[in-house]
Amino acid sequence: MQSVNAKQQVSVLLEEAGQEYLSGNAIAKELGITRAAVWKCIRQMEEDGYRVEVTRKGYRLSEESDAVSRNAVLRYLGNAAPLFDVEVLSEVDSTNTYLKRMAPELKAAGSSESAPWRTVIAGSQSAGRGRMGRTFVSPAGSGVYLSVFLTPSLSARQAVRITTAAAVAACRAIEACTVGESPERKPCIKWVNDILIDGKKTCGILTEASVDLESGGMDWAIMGIGFNVYEPEGGFPGELKTIAGPIALTRRRDLRSRIAAAFLKSFREVYADLENGGFTEEYKARSFLIGRPVNVIRSDGIRPATACGIDDECRLLVRYEDGSSEALSSGEVSVRPVS
Repeated sequence: MQSVNAKQQVSVLLEEAGQEYLSGNAIAKELGITRAAVWKCIRQMEEDGYRVEVTRKGYRLSEESDAVSRNAVLRYLGNAAPLFDVEVLSEVDSTNTYLKRMAPELKAAGSSESAPWRTVIAGSQSAGRGRMGRTFVSPAGSGVYLSVFLTPSLSARQAVRITTAAAVAACRAIEACTVGESPERKPCIKWVNDILIDGKKTCGILTEASVDLESGGMDWAIMGIGFNVYEPEGGFPGELKTIAGPIALTRRRDLRSRIAAAFLKSFREVYADLENGGFTEEYKARSFLIGRPVNVIRSDGIRPATACGIDDECRLLVRYEDGSSEALSSGEVSVRPVS
């Protein structure tokens, strides 16, 4: 346990040093460990994804160093840090699954919306999950994945508001953290839970809930979100090559931690207006689908339609080829190629 604590302490010192070099002697003296122990910590940090420059002057983090760390997330949360109870893991099976295992304990503790939100953030997932039982590919070093435990005062049918609020917050966070990189690469929302840039999926959202069958309300909900910050080494695998894309085109210092912090701050702000749905106009304005030909995908088949709009409940309004219309509150649609 001592080596783990020492590694964390070394990482904090280097993160806070910015572009200044810290000598091995200075770090060893500060932490009360040997220079050999410092070097061992540096090697362990590199295994976690840190990129450390080593020169005669000492150690410093590279401008491309972008490991997900609790210290960095809290630093970028700033004054909002007390609003979140943050745990950061280098790898987990799934951040949603991790919190679901804790749900009975968290619910019994009487978690409220005004209390710090229990939040778990991971640098990679071994069993990431998406909607419809799909796998969410979550390799180390390329994305950031997080889940938040919530106790919303909503009916089960209003659960879609959590997902749509998260989508708005994700767009805001991406824009805040990548401003100036490529102004034309703007994030937009593909109903109901995907964030696209240049037509490629860069972010996915999965909201899961426990429903009180008597009241019809939610006992609790877990909002999970995954950001494809960079393209994985070797590219996206298989069919994802044509579907998924990165948020950033170049690696930048702490970008994954900054996106996580920016999202949490934005989501908390949007969530405060969840019952009134004050974010729905922004959700509509960011829509990728309105006016496009789509396929409505259901278990019993695929039905061509046109996406006409989004209503105040964030349902997708579609018009089928036979002239009939429907407001979709769940399900999936795909963009239909124009022949």
